[in-house]
Amino acid sequence: MIVKTVKISKKGQITLPKEMREALGSGVLKLVLHDRQVIIEPVEDLAASLKKYAKRVDLDQVRKEAWTEAVREKFDRGRH
Repeated sequence: MIVKTVKISKKGQITLPKEMREALGSGVLKLVLHDRQVIIEPVEDLAASLKKYAKRVDLDQVRKEAWTEAVREKFDRGRH
C-alpha cells in the first residue's frame, strides 16, 4: 500500500505522486467520493477490452455492399 499526503491547489487540482501514477498506469481515472474519502480507480479502456471480440472487416467490401443495397432500395421504391 502506498500512502502519500498531497495539497489541493487553488484551482482544485492535485498531483498524484510518481509511485501512484506508475502503479495506476496512464489513461483515464475514475474518482469516487464516499464518506469524505476519495477513491481513485483506473478506467478500463473500452476499445481494448472489446478487441478480443472484433473481427477483421474489408471496408471496401462493406462500402460496395452498402452502395448496392442503397441503389436496390432506390429502384425498388420507384417501382411501387
